Amino acid sequence: MDWSALRESVATCQACSMCLGRRTPVLAAPETPLRADWLVLGEPPDDAQERAAGPFVDDAGLLLDNMLKAVGVKRFWPALAADAAPDAAPQATDRPDPAHTAYLSLVLKCRPALPTAPDAQALATCAYYLRREIALVQPKVILAMGRLAMQVLLSEDHPQGLKLPLGKLRGQVWHYQGVPVVVTYPPAYLLRNAPDKARAWEDLCLAADVALGVLPGQPS
Repeated sequence: MDWSALRESVATCQACSMCLGRRTPVLAAPETPLRADWLVLGEPPDDAQERAAGPFVDDAGLLLDNMLKAVGVKRFWPALAADAAPDAAPQATDRPDPAHTAYLSLVLKCRPALPTAPDAQALATCAYYLRREIALVQPKVILAMGRLAMQVLLSEDHPQGLKLPLGKLRGQVWHYQGVPVVVTYPPAYLLRNAPDKARAWEDLCLAADVALGVLPGQPS
């Protein structure tokens, strides 16, 4: 699937119960081919993200944007999300530089009318779309923000990691579909737990090194 087919497939998907009563799927798909060295994966959408039809909005989104900016990266804003952050949205003529661009996604694309905790089947079903996003974006690093993001990304190649709390998975490089993965705290959590922002900064610096091809233990 190209981006157009992916958008259509997500919009009509009824493969799990998460689609029941959704207003709109949350997918920041571009209109044209996009390459980005970063893919940021977050938790299932909340009400604000569903209304914006895009991931990471409001105060949590602003915090994430500032975190990415600090390591020289800017999120990609598709046309559908331009109204959500007009100052951050590029002009139609802009060509994002992959080295300084992050594509943002969520572990689930739908928020049911009666919000409920997603089960393993729902996460595995939506992982199909995530794999396609990865194939299209071709990231050099995936930043997993949150427990469910970590669960989806580690379940295939690192199932032993699922037994550990998120804090114990930080500071290491994992892999999903052959792409390096760095685990960190979600921005909504950091808004409530400011002391952990320093640890999240360490995680971003690690992800930045990985995106540049510098892995832990290797000279720069």
